[in-house]
Amino acid sequence: MNNTIDSQRLFFASRIALIATAMTFAIRANLINPLGLEFGIEPREMGIVLGTAFWGFALSIVIGGFLCDILGMRRLLWISFIAHLLGIVLTIFATGFWSLFFSTLLIGIANGMVEAACNPLVATLFPEQKTAKLNQFHVWFPGGIVIGGLIAFVLDHLGLNWKWQLATILVPTISYGVLFYNQTFPATERVQSGISTKAMIRECARPLFIFMLFCMLVTSATELGTNQWIVELLENVGIDSILLLVLINGLMMLGRSYAGVIEHRLSSSGMLLGSAIFSAIGLFLLGRVSGYASFGAAAVFAIGICFFWPTMLGFVSEHLPKTGALGLAFMGSAGMLSVAFILPFIGDFYQSQTMLHFPKDAGLDLLTSYQEGTIESTLLKQAKLAGGADTLSYVAILPVILVIAFTILKVTLKTKSNSK
Repeated sequence: MNNTIDSQRLFFASRIALIATAMTFAIRANLINPLGLEFGIEPREMGIVLGTAFWGFALSIVIGGFLCDILGMRRLLWISFIAHLLGIVLTIFATGFWSLFFSTLLIGIANGMVEAACNPLVATLFPEQKTAKLNQFHVWFPGGIVIGGLIAFVLDHLGLNWKWQLATILVPTISYGVLFYNQTFPATERVQSGISTKAMIRECARPLFIFMLFCMLVTSATELGTNQWIVELLENVGIDSILLLVLINGLMMLGRSYAGVIEHRLSSSGMLLGSAIFSAIGLFLLGRVSGYASFGAAAVFAIGICFFWPTMLGFVSEHLPKTGALGLAFMGSAGMLSVAFILPFIGDFYQSQTMLHFPKDAGLDLLTSYQEGTIESTLLKQAKLAGGADTLSYVAILPVILVIAFTILKVTLKTKSNSK
């Protein structure tokens, strides 16, 4: 083993691991309808399958957060590597609901271990630039979604089976395994500073941390819950909806690349408040426009959700540093757990709203692929378009809650700062 800590290689490998993680999100979002049709799975049940990846993520990131200081970041990343390989291969050979359920769970566990190890790794490697570097690291979550989305778009148009889309995730997975191999990892920041486990747990019970956990539930549901369903919800707006997902995440990449400059001007709490405002406006617009105007609405939404995840982590790492790897794990877990709950809810709401827009005497079925150009096909598309719009408008309530929460946070921090 190389005894020298190669910070740049570790940082690069972390970003490749995050690309693998993000590609699972993008490609899975593109396969909701194909998998549903192939295995006869309704939208509400597909929501359960999708949610498995998120509660598996939440479970593994909490376990990883507890074990990070004990086992070390290197071992957690080998667990993620093995789980990624198994999850992808088993999904490719899935035969129905339960095989998809368990293979998706494995991928969720792998994704959680990547976050559990890489977030504290980045914070430890760059202690003076936490928010900026965490944003730069998380550039490659939307980056991976762009890569996965474009791959899905191209392979769809080439007429290749959905299994080929999943197989492409093996490329970054094997790459990060090779890059991390034989590398020396630093001890976590909490271990280096000598903070006890008891003190770390006590710090996680502070009111500010509990408040940020609540906000993480809502920011993650707004960002990831919508992104997982957006291809399906906007399938009939008149453009290829996978391109909307690519646009949103491309803009997120650009924004996170300049997060340090923006944070310097606004502060992390100001970034979060601005993000909530743009997210609410973006979702409101997405539920009301169609055609090429959808790109404009998607751009507004992208500006909104761009900084949520990494800035929430950066805020906690800077304002509550004693929470250590466990604090970051709790934040990630809360975020993913909320998405696990919201995905089936979005699927159920979308299904019910779509059925409301069916003509009562049409006898249409969501799981039937009607021949293009028929009356049934047209009616189904219209119903899905209206159901998707209703769903996005309803989800817009979440960032409105965040506007209130982050306004309170910013005023409280400013008041404390002025009183010193």
